Amino acid sequence: MADALSVIPTYVLRNLSDKLYEKRKNAAHEVEGIVKQLASSGEHDKISAVINLLTTEYTYSQQANHRKGGLIGLAAATVGLTSEAAQHLEQIVPPVLNSFSDQDSRVRYYACEALYNIAKVVRGDFIIFFNQIFDALCKLSADIDANVQSAAHLLDRLVKDIVTESDQFSIEEFIPLLRERMNVLNPYVRQFLVGWITVLDSVPDIDMLGFLPDFLDGLFNMLSDSSHEIRQQADSALSEFLQEIKNSPSVDYGRMAEILVQRAASPDEFTRLTAITWINEFVKLGGDQLVPYYADILGAILPCISDKEEKIRVVARETNEELRAIKADPEEAFDVGAILSIARRQLDSEWEATRIEALHWILTLLNRHRSEVLCFLNDIFDTLLKALSDSSNKVVLLVLDIHACIAQDPLHFRQLVVFLVHNFRVDHSLLERRGALIICRLCVLLDAERVYRELSTILEGEADLDFACIMVQALNLILVTSSELSELRELLKQSLVNAAGRDLFVSLYASWCHSPMAIISLCLLAQMYQHASAVIQSLVEEDINVKFLVQLDKLIRLLETPIFAYLRLQLLEPGRYIWLMKALYGLLMLLPQQSAAFKILRTRLKTVPSYSFNSDQLKRASSGNPYSQILHHSGSQITEDGDVNQDNGNLQNGINFASRLQQFEQMRRQHRMLAKSQAQSRNYSTSLLKEGPRAEEPQQPPTSDTNRPPSRSSRRG
Repeated sequence: MADALSVIPTYVLRNLSDKLYEKRKNAAHEVEGIVKQLASSGEHDKISAVINLLTTEYTYSQQANHRKGGLIGLAAATVGLTSEAAQHLEQIVPPVLNSFSDQDSRVRYYACEALYNIAKVVRGDFIIFFNQIFDALCKLSADIDANVQSAAHLLDRLVKDIVTESDQFSIEEFIPLLRERMNVLNPYVRQFLVGWITVLDSVPDIDMLGFLPDFLDGLFNMLSDSSHEIRQQADSALSEFLQEIKNSPSVDYGRMAEILVQRAASPDEFTRLTAITWINEFVKLGGDQLVPYYADILGAILPCISDKEEKIRVVARETNEELRAIKADPEEAFDVGAILSIARRQLDSEWEATRIEALHWILTLLNRHRSEVLCFLNDIFDTLLKALSDSSNKVVLLVLDIHACIAQDPLHFRQLVVFLVHNFRVDHSLLERRGALIICRLCVLLDAERVYRELSTILEGEADLDFACIMVQALNLILVTSSELSELRELLKQSLVNAAGRDLFVSLYASWCHSPMAIISLCLLAQMYQHASAVIQSLVEEDINVKFLVQLDKLIRLLETPIFAYLRLQLLEPGRYIWLMKALYGLLMLLPQQSAAFKILRTRLKTVPSYSFNSDQLKRASSGNPYSQILHHSGSQITEDGDVNQDNGNLQNGINFASRLQQFEQMRRQHRMLAKSQAQSRNYSTSLLKEGPRAEEPQQPPTSDTNRPPSRSSRRG
């Protein structure tokens, strides 16, 4: 301190802290001259003492004018040192940087001015302080004082020039600071940061692309800034980096892919579009590097396929197709389970397009990596079954394609049909809304006969009789009306002369017994009119209820459709098809006379010609046992309907119809018992509700069943 006081006159020190700028400026010139003389004589100890005096007594003073004078003095000392200033920078720069955070805006302004003059002198030698200077400038760029901001911008431009021409700049040491500052939201700071990224990227010797993952997220964050200028600058920087990626042979796609996936879900439209555009380029360029990230990328793409912005949808669809076209191998880190998990999750999307593409991915994986997908079947099977209730027919059809692909194995086929029946059981509305669509599609994909046989086997042992009846009625309606099942209907029409048709008829018969109208319809379809008549005559009072009449009404209307044209044409030969006539008249007798179905059927039967009837045929048709009447004609046994018989008695064409009829009657007894128990339960519940408020009154004994008129079934014993 004494050495400094001995070389600097007292008036200079006094003027250095004067409130007038001119006096401080003149004093600084004096200091510059003194330091220059000391430097020329090599007295660096005294120079250090002078710098120390300026630092301690002035820049760290409590008085603002002292601090201003100290900053001017340090800059002047540096100018005086000229080429020898580098060895004193450790003393000069820190107090100047400290002044950047001074409470007085004028002090901050002079600090910028001082460092500007220091930098002009030392140039590249002050690179060792770059991170501290950058951090200080970053804060000053958002200073509340416009003059300070202006001074900081001038200093910033000078520092950029020095860095671009320096070979001592360390990008490795700078990147952590940049990454930390990228999260700042202040618009001035963001402009400052983008400016530095652009400048450093323009320097050939600085590899900013290699460190892009460290600040990429920050750049994407700026795309949603409220300032149009900042968004434009960030977009420009990103476009430049994307172009460099296209031209670079070595890029770290993995780390950046993780960032892009997150940004693709941004609420900001411009950010989403930019992110999905980058992902599109990465899928084209990344190759094997992106294989471990396929699932994450797919998770970003699928929601964008349904984006409200058309540009995003177009790029997302293109990217999705590019990604699906890549045939990666599970042995190359391709995670089938992760892809399936993403697709399964997207099946819950509210957007139809996303759900459809998710199903396309599952189907693609099934075709390419069937064994791996089947390993994860338990994880996706319930979701796929749930998707059968989707509001979109396109989704349901795709789900069925996947189920059909899975069901190529017998075990999975059985599992599919069992789960399908279960779904119909717990959700009757699904059967009503989508039953026909689901069953028909499965019949097309998996062979109609195979599907119907399996369904029949399951329903034969169904414990819920009400559901079994509803399900059988639905299956029968589909069988009779769907164009997809035309071959199955043709096979059933040949049941009396074709072993395959006969086997199918017997297979369906057991479960069709749950519904009288389904059995009658099956018999009419298979041209087994004699058995149809027997079934009709076996019906009792309890069988003929409202539900039965509704189904009968549907059947009568179906008889007028092209499906049963062959049956109506057979009415032209009533003598040959006498059992058909008897069956139709039996149905007519069950219908209320005022119903539309009664009038339709009666009108049809009135058109039947009477010329081919004879008394012997009518007598045989009216006999009690329809299975005991056999005609002998040309050495063969032929039924009244003209169908060939192979055996005598109850066994006709390989089918024991008497046994089938017993099977039907047994099933009807089970249904009647269930209906009776349900009725008793309802009556009991009703009586409890009525008697509840009058608990103090004595209860009346239940009415004896002996007072009721006997039913037809009870009379039969």
